[in-house]
Amino acid sequence: MNKSFIKFITDFGPLLVFLIFYYNSDKNLKTAIPPFIIATIISLAIVWFLEKKIPMIPLIGGVLITLFGGLTIYFDNPIFIYIKPTIINIIFGLALLFGKFFTKEPILKKILGKSIILTNEGWDILNKRWIIFFFALALLNELVWRTQSEEFWVNFKVWGILPITFIFTAFQIPVLSKHKINE
Repeated sequence: MNKSFIKFITDFGPLLVFLIFYYNSDKNLKTAIPPFIIATIISLAIVWFLEKKIPMIPLIGGVLITLFGGLTIYFDNPIFIYIKPTIINIIFGLALLFGKFFTKEPILKKILGKSIILTNEGWDILNKRWIIFFFALALLNELVWRTQSEEFWVNFKVWGILPITFIFTAFQIPVLSKHKINE
């Protein structure tokens, strides 16, 4: 099987499982979360089996899905699954904010430095923008789940955050172009 197809399935399969169970159970989170957790664990196991390692971002996501999904089920309270995106975005924002103190350079450069070669100023600008973006996403998630219906939040989480992230990323192209170092 094609490696990129397997990556796509392991990245988006659990979300598809969640959506299928959510929309076929009268939009019930309690019904959709257990298969979502199981699909996430299976996905991580497949990645481990094929790669002999699990990248940090999917691993953190899997742990948090299992933790907050489990808390949602155990306490019968959806607040735990609602705050998961807030916590993930705050963790990413804080990692970028404080990472420079531990590595002496922006964390984004550590992560992307082999595929994108930028000036130090370019990395600093990009790092600051992503910090602001992650904190803004956390705030936006809080605003949506606290003021809208559960169904609206689910749709926002699935169909809103991804396009917002793509649009934000596209707006970073001028910084990449301006600060790119040609090899």
